[in-house]
Amino acid sequence: MTDEPRPPLPPFTREAAVEKVRLAEDGWNSRNAEKVALAYTVDSHWRNRAEFADGRDEIIAFLTRKWRRELDYRLIKELWAFDGNRIAVRFAYESHDDSGNWYRSYGNENWEFDANGLMRLRYACINDLPIEESERKFHWPLGRRPDDHPGLTDLGL
Repeated sequence: MTDEPRPPLPPFTREAAVEKVRLAEDGWNSRNAEKVALAYTVDSHWRNRAEFADGRDEIIAFLTRKWRRELDYRLIKELWAFDGNRIAVRFAYESHDDSGNWYRSYGNENWEFDANGLMRLRYACINDLPIEESERKFHWPLGRRPDDHPGLTDLGL
């Protein structure tokens, strides 16, 4: 079943919110759009920059396009605040385009979850900063960020 509970469940404690953020980071770093979409309700609503997505099919299409453009994508998320069934996150990711131009993208997300721990609302604001490859800070093999790799605060971001 695609709507099985996705612990941790709301209402969130600080520890549960931190865990939920890390699980989301891990999912996005997998760059597996179909798997990532299962963390969202069937009718989830997104605003990502100026693009809107409704439902898992649109989320899968969005993520597939995103990771086709944003190559060598590596993401770090950090808990900003939480209350009840809502979590606010700040994040940064690094990627390059097909011409080899590197970017660090900074943003904030507001999330709202249903009782099963599936995200039903996601609002993201993101800014892109062109960087030189030598300015990159996210150095790990593609996939999950290692536990010993610094987070945003530790990196001064």
